[in-house]
Amino acid sequence: MQKTTIARLLPAALLALASGSASAAGFQLLEQNASGLGNAYAGSAAVGENASTIYFNPAGMTLLQDREFSAGLSMVRPSFKFKDKGSSTGILTGKASDAGGWAALPNAYLSWALDKDLYVGVGIGAPFGLVTKYNRGWLGSAHSIEFDIKTININPSIAWRVNDTVSLGFGLNWQRMEAEYLRRAGTVNAPGMPLASTFAKLKADDDSWGWNVGALFTLTDATRLGISYRSKIKHKLDGDLTGKGPIAPFNAAISSDAKATVELPDTWIISAVHKLDSRWELLGDVSWTGWSSIDKVDIKRTSGPMAGAIAQTLDTDFRDTWRVALGANYQLNDAWKLKFGIAWDQTPVRNAEKRLTSLPDNDRIWLSFGGQWKPSRASTLDLGVAYLHVDDTKINNGDAADPQKGLVRGEYDSSVWILGAQYSQAF
Repeated sequence: MQKTTIARLLPAALLALASGSASAAGFQLLEQNASGLGNAYAGSAAVGENASTIYFNPAGMTLLQDREFSAGLSMVRPSFKFKDKGSSTGILTGKASDAGGWAALPNAYLSWALDKDLYVGVGIGAPFGLVTKYNRGWLGSAHSIEFDIKTININPSIAWRVNDTVSLGFGLNWQRMEAEYLRRAGTVNAPGMPLASTFAKLKADDDSWGWNVGALFTLTDATRLGISYRSKIKHKLDGDLTGKGPIAPFNAAISSDAKATVELPDTWIISAVHKLDSRWELLGDVSWTGWSSIDKVDIKRTSGPMAGAIAQTLDTDFRDTWRVALGANYQLNDAWKLKFGIAWDQTPVRNAEKRLTSLPDNDRIWLSFGGQWKPSRASTLDLGVAYLHVDDTKINNGDAADPQKGLVRGEYDSSVWILGAQYSQAF
């Protein structure tokens, strides 16, 4: 199922760079710039301080200089440490390694003023991503060993300054999604069916389209309000399931082509920025994400004698979520600005029974700090760091009597560190 056209080689190269580990709730990646990291992304749809506004609110391009380029990199390090509390997983009894690891999230943006009121731009980033990776011998390996979701999003945009108060923006989004899922075929071994000794792997991908809009209101010289919306994007993933174990006929029996449909959620953001005085600036953000678009994911076979059958269902039953962020900036001198932020981020996972080993997610609190250095009017360097405190995370997923999966019961001790840098240049 490999294609070698140039149109697919470029996204594949970008995806190789953008290996994402979920930092926001669910598997959303807020790190579409590093300049907002120090504020925990408070004010994201209203700040418009560099070309990365193309992602958060394209209308913010009307705040920029005639031509601007911005590029950044965030390094994300989640930690998911599992402690068993009564799991029942057949002959699988091993301890779990930390399922988190370092991931790199690059971004790049370019904006261009066609005239004083009309701007165009393009952005490249990775808005969704997830990597959880356990050791192969852990007791929950029939649920998951490795789960890897990557996206790359290319976002051409346009902005129009209607008047001194109102600006509007619109963008299209071409998005590629790749998914890889590895687990044991089951928790037991039987003659001719060595479930616990056989590994099942799904690899699938898709390209799809979405859109985004935004509006920016300059209420006074000191206050701006931003509103933005990003659409759902439905991915119809096509790929293959492969079995690898000690008995070749059994491997062949569980192998086939496969497909799965995932509708990534839409998002609303309302942001405000208010300059208190010559030194202090306040930022606020309320966002809503429609995670209920992912109720469950059926992995269906599309070839072989079992074509049309469901190989596995990921029963997510996600709920819609809210995120609230507050931030402040302090202008230390002409060259340096200090940034502070705090946020509460709600998980789409409803309870321990619906929590997956591949996504041991829970509510989190962001604590962020950053600094911005402007050596000249045309260039800016942003540095930021954030620590995400994740609530103790209970899991009670599966059925002790199910020989294919078993029951995983326990608790995760989780946290996330994010380090980021962004360079912006006007020219």
